[in-house]
Amino acid sequence: MTTIEPLTVDDAPRCAEMERAIFVDESPWPVEAFVAEIGAPTNRYLGVRDDGVLVAYAGISVLGRVGGYECEIHTIAVDPSQRGSGIGRALLRALLDVADDKHAETFLEVRTDNDPAIALYESVGFVRLGLRKGYYQPLGADAYTMRRPPFGAVEEVAR
Repeated sequence: MTTIEPLTVDDAPRCAEMERAIFVDESPWPVEAFVAEIGAPTNRYLGVRDDGVLVAYAGISVLGRVGGYECEIHTIAVDPSQRGSGIGRALLRALLDVADDKHAETFLEVRTDNDPAIALYESVGFVRLGLRKGYYQPLGADAYTMRRPPFGAVEEVAR
């Protein structure tokens, strides 16, 4: 059975293990980074378990204050053996639920060559704002900055 649930600091080693496997040529987050991000009061980190084994994770921060919140998606990662199963979309939807509860616009960065992720983000209302040259290190890959308007504004854009 597959479930989405909040991550705990006990999940940090498995997240770091997946991070090393998924982001081999980049700068994968170490265990300590996951511990800090999972424990930060402004963040919400979620994981997907398949028969109790963590197979995906995602995180979002909620910044600002009432009436002026904005959110930033930090990461979404799915074990390669689970890709194409809808887990990434389900995690994204769960993160956007956090933003929608705050009526917040949401930002993220995505590699310019990650066509599947870009298509996923655009399918839920994200638009490209700009380009960050050399954003992903150490390879220096470029990133698009993307924004999704607060819930309600997305429906107006889609019309």
